[in-house]
Amino acid sequence: MNVPWDVSSAEPDRGYEERASRLTGAVVWRRTLEDPAVRPVRPVLPDGCMDLLWSEGRLLVAGPDTRAYVPAGPPRRWAGVRFRPGTAPGFLGVPASELRDRRVELAELWPAAEVRRLGARVEAAADPATALEEIALERAAGAGPPDPLLGLLVAALDAGRPVAATADGLGIGARQLHRRCLSAFGYGPKTLARVLRLRRALALARGGVTFAEAAARAGYADQPHLARDVRELAGTTLGELLGRR
Repeated sequence: MNVPWDVSSAEPDRGYEERASRLTGAVVWRRTLEDPAVRPVRPVLPDGCMDLLWSEGRLLVAGPDTRAYVPAGPPRRWAGVRFRPGTAPGFLGVPASELRDRRVELAELWPAAEVRRLGARVEAAADPATALEEIALERAAGAGPPDPLLGLLVAALDAGRPVAATADGLGIGARQLHRRCLSAFGYGPKTLARVLRLRRALALARGGVTFAEAAARAGYADQPHLARDVRELAGTTLGELLGRR
């Protein structure tokens, strides 16, 4: 999941930057939101991931999205760690399905005293994003290894393999696969496959591939099929999303 977080335009988000984390498969990012009256705020698109967030002294968690999320409020700084798909629930100690399409205070999930201590630590750091990464690394060191099946599942679906064939290849039944997906990703394997397919198509289109070819190579029946998914998952048109007319 190395597709850039902001894929809402062909023009780079001037207030956003990211780097690979020392935590396997994760990304560390920073973003400064601009005044929406001056420049429209670009949406966060579904990507199968969850994030640990800091902004203006607050620690929050962004659950898995099933639709575009548009940050609201005044201009402010944000920092975050975006976990590899399926790994955040082990870090947070809560099933992903409980956080689907939600942004919640970390204090709703962890003891308030611990969150206050961690919040003060991030607030005092020269770089809040790096401080968040260190917290994630420390927490991960005390947890068990991630379920290897989840990585295989994401790889198979991201390659366009059908859900039924993926379940057969992993040697588990459809119901068990659905239960494990709900806990790890917040939604079932079909939704995860749909989100990953859209990310593939957008990455191709951002690289200069025509919309029709991007649709075909990503696994859509045709370009109108891709356009419908963009409308439902991103709330806009493909041309508007990528800055093309």
